Amino acid sequence: MKPYKNKINRIRSFALALIFAGVVIMYIGIFFRKYEIVMLIFMFLGVLAILSSTIVYAWIGSLSTRAIQIVCPSCGKHTKMLGRVDMCGHCREPLTLDPSLEGKEFDESYNRTKNKTAAIKEDSKE
Repeated sequence: MKPYKNKINRIRSFALALIFAGVVIMYIGIFFRKYEIVMLIFMFLGVLAILSSTIVYAWIGSLSTRAIQIVCPSCGKHTKMLGRVDMCGHCREPLTLDPSLEGKEFDESYNRTKNKTAAIKEDSKE
């Protein structure tokens, strides 16, 4: 299983990969200079990938401004947290602001709405 990363950094990496993919797609289009329609399709797909990365960067930028900024108890650096559980962007320490999750093993599924409603029901029973 691959190591879990900070959500903001993971989305930024995806947007960067879209930029590189767009450039590679457009580069492939150059090999089809004789077939102009095929070249135009590859160029259009490459530009579409780059534009979609711009949209992803704008989206994660707006999420990042609304994210909760906390100090990591392990490394002492400031990091931003999205959702109920996240990792420190510097030292990959599991972080949570939910007292009911403290001491539990880190799991991405704590951020899903099914688990939120189940946790609320479980807390109301106690």
